[in-house]
Amino acid sequence: MAYIKYKEITKYFYFSHVLDKKKLPKYVKDYVFDDEKILTAYKTRTDHGIFTTKKIVLFDNYSLFGVKKQIYAIPYSEISTCSVIFHPRSAELSLFLECGYPVRLKFIKMGDEDKLRLRILYSTILQIISGQEIDAKEENILIEDKISFESGEQKNG
Repeated sequence: MAYIKYKEITKYFYFSHVLDKKKLPKYVKDYVFDDEKILTAYKTRTDHGIFTTKKIVLFDNYSLFGVKKQIYAIPYSEISTCSVIFHPRSAELSLFLECGYPVRLKFIKMGDEDKLRLRILYSTILQIISGQEIDAKEENILIEDKISFESGEQKNG
């Protein structure tokens, strides 16, 4: 009988809103290198999630007899597959790493524009992990945070 060790990298992250990339704390920006661009950034009550053109950086801040911060950097090259699930007011991005570990990112309190942003981000991640060139238009939409339905996008996730 074979056993596969299953251990999640971290707890679930419940991202509740998008952050203005210009107002990110310095300690977050320190993990973004010169050769990458920030696509989008999310926040929970205490945690941050940064999606760049090269990796995802997750800041897991917690307090147990003092403040602790655990930082995960996940290069897109280590992601073997990913999926996205849309619910009426939320969504979940599931990443499965080459080592077999899952990472689950939940997005709550989502409106139509939030879902469109996540769909574009998901598409961009898929392009990166499959070795394709990033769609410049979609990359710019994320970087400039110009999410709109003017281009004929559907509102149903």
